[in-house]
Amino acid sequence: MGLAQYADDGLFAPTKIADAFRTTKDEVARSAGLGRDAVLRAERLRSDKTQRRLREMIEIVNKVEPRFGSALMAYAWYRSEPLPGFSGATAMALVQQGRAGDVLDYIDAVDAGVFA
Repeated sequence: MGLAQYADDGLFAPTKIADAFRTTKDEVARSAGLGRDAVLRAERLRSDKTQRRLREMIEIVNKVEPRFGSALMAYAWYRSEPLPGFSGATAMALVQQGRAGDVLDYIDAVDAGVFA
């Protein structure tokens, strides 16, 4: 899915993300390492940190979606599959720690056959 599907008026929209992943806005916030207010209060939703974390989560899910066949399955992987080399941390845990770049690098390495 494209990034635009998850956006409204140029901002990532937690409601659209929650609908696509069949979850709640609270879970979307938690999955991105954000507090509940970050997705419920308009001024917090517009903040750079909130939009960056939502973008990072969507980029990761979009990048692995072809592997799993659906955004919902890719989101399940993001939340629950421990990544080798990261002490059992999931992609979600790494994003929550501000390490989305490490997850994207790991996915690129897998795609290049480094961890095959």
